[in-house]
Amino acid sequence: MRTDIIDITYSGPDGWPLFAALVDPYRRLPTANVVVLMHGGGPDHQSLIPLARQLCDRHAVLLPDVRGYGRSLCSEEAKHTWASYAADVIALLDHLKADSAIVGGAGLGATITLRTALAHRERVRAAILISVEDIEDDEAKVAETAFMREFAARVREEGLYAAWAPILPNLAPVIREMVHDAIPRSNAASIAAAAAIGDDRAFRGVSELAAIAMPTLIIPGMDERHPQALAEQLVDLLPHGKLAAAAMSDAIVTAEDFARCLAPGIREFLNELPPLPTASAGPD
Repeated sequence: MRTDIIDITYSGPDGWPLFAALVDPYRRLPTANVVVLMHGGGPDHQSLIPLARQLCDRHAVLLPDVRGYGRSLCSEEAKHTWASYAADVIALLDHLKADSAIVGGAGLGATITLRTALAHRERVRAAILISVEDIEDDEAKVAETAFMREFAARVREEGLYAAWAPILPNLAPVIREMVHDAIPRSNAASIAAAAAIGDDRAFRGVSELAAIAMPTLIIPGMDERHPQALAEQLVDLLPHGKLAAAAMSDAIVTAEDFARCLAPGIREFLNELPPLPTASAGPD
């Protein structure tokens, strides 16, 4: 049942049509106390609905389908860049007339969060990073680009199930389940085009992220593409980085498990944030 969800359609800065789901039992379009949570590479927004439902009592939680995934179809490779993904987040806030938001995500969504926090820091009140993607050196980036191009070729030639088959066994159980669940809702041409993000480089090195000064909750990953060591490094690097008590583990298998494990720490983090300033009253 989606009685607590409002479908939102909006446009990216380039005019590209995009989709997001607003999880709010009161079904109100928000302008404040907004949380934007983005899924990883492979799933769509539905993977985060159980988590959103545990956070939406005090915040309006927006779940975009990242460009290329779910209902945000985009089969043009050139439109898949980190800059465009970050700009899409700001376009969503502009659509809602929200001055700022708490922005977060898992995997791919965590990288978009970092890029958004760097490029649009005045719009990001705080950040939530779940299972941060590895930041490759030059050699590893070449391998990553080749990996993504091979994946796109398999999607086009063999279909989504076949393309994911050699990858899923190496992922954390919950990521594997989320990807598998989303495949029937995915568009092959759009997913293949989204793999072109492998040709772009999110960061030259971890040190670039030291400029992220807003409060940041970091939830470690557990596989080689989302290394725990990177999460621990970010806690030390970011001026206001906080390591979550919970982390990804083999015990987290379903989206509901994901929500039960991670929601308490995220709620605590949200509750610790300074309140938004209230509008001052005009003269009598």
